[in-house]
Amino acid sequence: MHILENHDSLKARSSKLKLLAKGIADGMKAGSFRSIYHGQGIEFSGVREYLQGDDIRNLDWNVTARMGKPFVKTFDEEKELVLFIILDRSLSMMTGSRGRTKLEVASEAAALLTLAAEQNNSPTGAVFFDSKTGFSCAPKSGKNHSMLIYTKLDSLPEKTNKGSSLQGALKAAQKILKKRALVFVISDFRTTKYEADLARLAQKHDVVALCCTDRTDIELPEVGCIPFVDVETNKTKLLPTSHPVFKRAWRKSYEDRIEKWKSICIKRGVIPQIISTSDDSAAVLTRFFSLRNRT
Repeated sequence: MHILENHDSLKARSSKLKLLAKGIADGMKAGSFRSIYHGQGIEFSGVREYLQGDDIRNLDWNVTARMGKPFVKTFDEEKELVLFIILDRSLSMMTGSRGRTKLEVASEAAALLTLAAEQNNSPTGAVFFDSKTGFSCAPKSGKNHSMLIYTKLDSLPEKTNKGSSLQGALKAAQKILKKRALVFVISDFRTTKYEADLARLAQKHDVVALCCTDRTDIELPEVGCIPFVDVETNKTKLLPTSHPVFKRAWRKSYEDRIEKWKSICIKRGVIPQIISTSDDSAAVLTRFFSLRNRT
């Protein structure tokens, strides 16, 4: 497992990602997240027969004259969903295998969500972080704003500091968000002391925790006893990758960590979702919204 460079830019794939985002956009508009939509006005939807008590100001005189009895106009409240993305860009996210890092799959997922929100004219905001909070913006709608976020997703910071300030990013989101929002926290969650702030965020918003994983989290290639370096701490440790006892322990460590993470999410009202570097990001997000809309 090693740090890989982001070689396949989002900009080069923007046309394809816009098409893939269509299914995600449809999923956002349906079902289970309707409770966080905000009324932004009214939109004419049709006519129906007049009922006693209806406001006579809504009479449709043309239809009334044509049908010979009173009809009133009906209106639907226009709705918008606010999307907010919290993206982990710490050093541990820059690791991966088979030519793809966790940060690449995370950035692609964030880009798809941003493009889907743009297609729905939904305000979108974001916080990016490593050891500290970096880029941040309040939710706004419009192509120019979504392209700002998209461009920031496609550019890595000049220097990535060691450590992960998920706690700080969650606090920043709480300060930025003024309306109830659908919040995606995209990270490998290889950090601590974030649980309380995650819970506070989930009290006011619908929060999805998207955990980025890699096959090497579960199983390492059998290459004998070799040194591994923790990119966050620079600590080196010899790992006997071919030993059956080590392989079982490595897998169990991953399974225990994921189960603990899921438990943290569920107890705090957060929706847990895993995405791997081997996954199709668009398929994962489309399926996520599809399954949510059935519940």
